[in-house]
Amino acid sequence: MELGKKIKHLRFKAGLTQEQLAEKLGIGAQSVSKWENAVAMPDITSLPLLAEVFGVSIDDLFDLTTEQRLNRIENRMDAEDELPADIFREFESFLQAELNDAKNQKRATELIAYLYWHRMNAEAQKATRYAKEAIRRAPNEKGCQWILNKTDNHAVWDWNMANHTKAVNFYRELAEANPDAALPYMYLLDNLIADHRTDEAERWLERFCALEKAHPVMKRVYRAYIALARFDEPAGDQIMEDLLAEQPDNDSVLFETAQYYAAKADYKKAINIYERAFAADTKRPRFQDALMGIADIYEIMGDYANAAKTYDRIIDLLENEWGLTEETDSSVSSAKKEKARLLALA
Repeated sequence: MELGKKIKHLRFKAGLTQEQLAEKLGIGAQSVSKWENAVAMPDITSLPLLAEVFGVSIDDLFDLTTEQRLNRIENRMDAEDELPADIFREFESFLQAELNDAKNQKRATELIAYLYWHRMNAEAQKATRYAKEAIRRAPNEKGCQWILNKTDNHAVWDWNMANHTKAVNFYRELAEANPDAALPYMYLLDNLIADHRTDEAERWLERFCALEKAHPVMKRVYRAYIALARFDEPAGDQIMEDLLAEQPDNDSVLFETAQYYAAKADYKKAINIYERAFAADTKRPRFQDALMGIADIYEIMGDYANAAKTYDRIIDLLENEWGLTEETDSSVSSAKKEKARLLALA
């Protein structure tokens, strides 16, 4: 149904004349008549009020397919750092209803998880800001440090707060329930290695390596990280150097090697290999991960000017390879804010 016909249908359903609807919208009755006769279209700023008057969502004013509505929800979250409360509730209600539809269940589940994370992240940024302010006011008192651990991934001294046991348990159950799926093994290995549970990691790595779909590069990379977690740095280095010598132009090998040396705080070597990985990547559009690694290392080293220049490259990548703008994706505006922050430090 066209928008004009939809407005007319909803007006009749609400028992309103054109004049009464126009009065509620603060416009002339002639405008409503033009909408309903497809002579003109409502201004975009009128849509929220129209939806409010009729007691429907903005989406309900249009005959969008379920897929279009799902796309709209995802795109809106990509583009905005925080959703208005009424939009959040609208999206939440729609997605919860779609959880019962077998056709859309998987995507609706992913999107409602994204929706709650999106809201949590917006609130977490506020919590971080106020927690830091509280700590600045009383730097020698405990109080809000635990909040920064939860919201901003700050390290904590207490092992019982820092360990990844819950994650290990979840991914172990997932791997056991899906023995032929590779990703659960990788997530399990990540968390075991982070906690230096190397004997367990070794056993799960053997099961991972036996999988048909196991990434051949990661089979060897995980062996290097297990060696590092056992404090056998020479053995880990040797694994990565052998891999790099065998496949010096493989962008995946280069990236993982750069990650390894960054984790060891061998920053100059990591930057060099990140640059090689980015240059070797022939896919378009390319991911920004290598550039993010370079920017982070420059900031760690106190070279804020080069960190800011790297964000110029990230912005160029997002805009010219991915076709993103500040209006369509918040990652562009976030990158520009990071660049401005680094320039201020420089």
